[in-house]
Amino acid sequence: MARWGTVSRLGFPVVLALCVAVVSVSTSAPLIAYAAAPALALAFWRNALSLAVLGPAAATRGRAQFADLVARDRRTLGVCGLSGLALAVHFGTWVPSAKLTTVATATALVCTTPIWSAMIATAQGTRLPRVTWIGITIAVVGAVLATGADFAVSGSLTGGAVLGDVLALIGGVAGAVYFALGERARTVVSTTVYSSTVYSVCALALLVVCLATGTEMVDFPAMTWLAIVGTTVFPQLLGHTMVNYSLRRVSATTVNVLLLLEVPGATLLGWLLIDQLPDARSVPGLAILTVGVAVVMIGAARASRATAIEDAAQQPTL
Repeated sequence: MARWGTVSRLGFPVVLALCVAVVSVSTSAPLIAYAAAPALALAFWRNALSLAVLGPAAATRGRAQFADLVARDRRTLGVCGLSGLALAVHFGTWVPSAKLTTVATATALVCTTPIWSAMIATAQGTRLPRVTWIGITIAVVGAVLATGADFAVSGSLTGGAVLGDVLALIGGVAGAVYFALGERARTVVSTTVYSSTVYSVCALALLVVCLATGTEMVDFPAMTWLAIVGTTVFPQLLGHTMVNYSLRRVSATTVNVLLLLEVPGATLLGWLLIDQLPDARSVPGLAILTVGVAVVMIGAARASRATAIEDAAQQPTL
């Protein structure tokens, strides 16, 4: 409870950073839905422009570490590459989903990443607490209800809204794989080198797909370019930067639970910016889904605390 009940001790800068992070990531889906450009092109430019910002820092600060990876630790370099491909799948499915289904539904379904992360942890031999499985069950019920509502509206499993729901879920799975690989790579690789490498691979993979499919890449109106820059500055650079800053004082689980506010935040911005609200029939499912994801993360926090206590108990007493 200490992490939750001591907001006043965090200091104004940290509280402000968390507020900025939540608002920034909430702009992602509305800006994607607004931009009059192909989804894959949006996904490419979001990563390419982020790389343009991080690249100079990586070229100066991380050159030696990157060279060392190439020469001595190609396995970790390969993990970074796979992480970039997972990120490409994430953006390549999540961005189209925000154009096919509603902003609220796409955001809620892609935020199921903690559920898939729990599944990956189980596959790796981690024993999850019962509350985590309860949360997964709740979230699955919510996802089924929300997708069922979209099916009722479209009347087809291949309808745009249902396809968008499926793509958003795939984006959530890919996000979990991305985080799992990133956790492994970050044990030996700096933030700058890791981010630059991942964004490079992701942008290259998306560029190949865009060229192979004949996707328009540059002939967009000025307002679309403004939206593309917005997705780069707010959710990708500003949002993630503020999250990283906050993690110095706030637990990762607390931050992730707070970031679930992206669901109502994106819904509100979708209404204000593009006059879009979810179908009333999908709202109960979205609410249940969000609660389920929150329960999963609370279960993860409990498991982490139990592991820490067990490790401390096994330390020799001096």
